[in-house]
Amino acid sequence: MAKKKGRLDFIKMKKEGEQVAWVTAYDFPTASFAEQAGMDMILVGDSLGMVVLGYQGTIPVTMDDCIRHCQAVRRGAPNTFCIGDLPFLSYQTSDSDAVYNAGRFLKEADMDAVKLEGGKRVLSKIKAIADAGILVMGHIGLTPQSSGVLGGFKAQGRDPESARALIEDALAIQEAGAWALLLEAVPPELTQFLAKKLEIPVYSIGAGGPCDGQLLICGDMLGLFQAFTPKFVKKYANVAEIETEAFKEYIKEVKEGKFPTDDHCYHILSDREKEYYEMLKEYE
Repeated sequence: MAKKKGRLDFIKMKKEGEQVAWVTAYDFPTASFAEQAGMDMILVGDSLGMVVLGYQGTIPVTMDDCIRHCQAVRRGAPNTFCIGDLPFLSYQTSDSDAVYNAGRFLKEADMDAVKLEGGKRVLSKIKAIADAGILVMGHIGLTPQSSGVLGGFKAQGRDPESARALIEDALAIQEAGAWALLLEAVPPELTQFLAKKLEIPVYSIGAGGPCDGQLLICGDMLGLFQAFTPKFVKKYANVAEIETEAFKEYIKEVKEGKFPTDDHCYHILSDREKEYYEMLKEYE
């Protein structure tokens, strides 16, 4: 079993040019498979609202939802660096709320770090969490919790003005004490610039290759989530198709009396068979 990575390992990987591969996971089996595969990090994202709970977006997700799924992921991946995603209104309300809820991820779910969305508007929250001794990752670009303000789920930073704003956000996030930054749906040219400009690791989800590592949502890359597929996703499997076909075959065999067979049954204890049938006769 490989040693669990920590913040210094990710800083070293950045300096040495080694890419970090990480994925979202929300449950015990997915987390255990990710750890067995050698995943560098796991994010328990608030995207669980759509991928697992069936919401239209991330807004309804609560702290208790996140904590419960983080606990499951930690049980599945005890030796992997895991990050809890602060859901909507768990940190925006005040610095103290941000610290308290970030601390819950560590105390109740044994997470190694937390992530929150936003740039300059959440700097005081990032600083407060970092000052409390908690590793906090920033997240800018397409930020799902504020997609309404951004005009929907659209790529960001594609023109000089919006790119300048993201650069200023990124620099401020680093200065506030974040240990890493996630860029979502921004041009690879901007990603490359920020990865070179910042001392902290800069990771991409739909932000191109020239950075310090890549994140994908497990439901997207495994073909589990079928509502829509973002442009930046590569499907490495089609689990939805496999599961659907398996369910169809199961239904067919049940209807035709082919399942279960004798191989799937638990029989009467052989040394008490006579006694067993005598007992049944008492109820005839």
